[in-house]
Amino acid sequence: MKSRKRLTDEKALFLGLELKTHDKERDTARYRLSSKQLELLQDNFYYPIQPNKREFVETQIKKGKHGQILTTLEKLQSEPVEIPDNFEVIKISTSKTTGQQWIQYAPKKENIDLKVDEIDFEAIVKKHITPYTFKPSKQDTGNYLFDRLVFTDVHIGMETNQNGHGLYGGLWDAEEINKRVVIMVEHILKNKTANTLIIDELGDFEDGWDGETVRRGHSLPQNMDNETAFDVGLDFKIHLIDALAPHYTKIICNNICNDNHAGAFGYVVNKAFKTFVEYKYTHVSVNNIRKFIDHYIINKNCFILTHGKDSKHLKFGFKPILDPKQIEKIEGYIKEHKLYNYIIEFSKGDSHQKIFDESTSDTFDYYNYPAFSPSSEWIQTNFAKGISGFEFFNFKNNGNKRHNPYRFEWNANRTEETKNYNLDY
Repeated sequence: MKSRKRLTDEKALFLGLELKTHDKERDTARYRLSSKQLELLQDNFYYPIQPNKREFVETQIKKGKHGQILTTLEKLQSEPVEIPDNFEVIKISTSKTTGQQWIQYAPKKENIDLKVDEIDFEAIVKKHITPYTFKPSKQDTGNYLFDRLVFTDVHIGMETNQNGHGLYGGLWDAEEINKRVVIMVEHILKNKTANTLIIDELGDFEDGWDGETVRRGHSLPQNMDNETAFDVGLDFKIHLIDALAPHYTKIICNNICNDNHAGAFGYVVNKAFKTFVEYKYTHVSVNNIRKFIDHYIINKNCFILTHGKDSKHLKFGFKPILDPKQIEKIEGYIKEHKLYNYIIEFSKGDSHQKIFDESTSDTFDYYNYPAFSPSSEWIQTNFAKGISGFEFFNFKNNGNKRHNPYRFEWNANRTEETKNYNLDY
């Protein structure tokens, strides 16, 4: 199909066409051009695509039996497409016949470049903190070897009641988070049995960066900017250690930094935390885990840690209920690291559900830990109010354990009174 175009004599001669008489009061005449001729014009005269000019372009011709033209259809070219701020063009389709363009655009994908290695946390800490050595209280533990605290999915910065009309209301701000830290410390000290404490934090400590998950493309309602979320997160961890350090002779913190919400942001917070507490306390050590799965061994126990989803690859992570494929994956990890001689617990977060499975596998226990944070407004609306809390264990020399869970009460803080209607007539 050929297109009808107005051409100057210069362009017509360039294409080798026989010159036609100009239309009245114009310096151009109409010609029928093939797609090849249009390409030549575009390459040599930047024609016909003119962003600020719209023309009627012939798109359809109906001919009679003898080839005579009966009707033609012309369409007005579309307006130029303006790309919104923070978006980028990802695909352009152009009709060689009409010059019509279809442009597909999407939000710009910006990598979170926090440049952790360029932040000299040690110099900052040394400037403001003076380390001191003291002897924490030590007690006769009897048969208990160590205590273990596990919490996950704190989601600092998450909005639970964005417009004030959430199903269960409530606040998830710095004040509420700090209250829960105090509750957690009190519960630990109340149930303390050993002189060594292991703290396993299983990821999604921060809710996201710039209102999105670390993977980008998934917007999140949040009530803090990045800087505030950093401050609240760092205070959370420092206050926790400051409160517990006098009561244990050794504290080991394991932080999962490969997850689907916090990712690099979580690592930055934990890097600052590690530098601070290890400089301040000689008996506290911090391991920031950047692998998707990692493990540690204490006496007869082996703990395999993961968040459940990673920061890049897994769209669907480890499920709350294991399937055969995931059992095989965990078995492969155990085999690779030769862990069969230990009492194995596979510890994960992400699901915001507390499900302790000790029967599906004969090799390991599969523990889903509850979220420290309340449920988001989306979860409350689509599923249930949910539960939140943390788990505390006391482990004996023989590998057996005592379990001391804690479940938070979610305060709705409603400002609206319950409506009671009297239907008596």
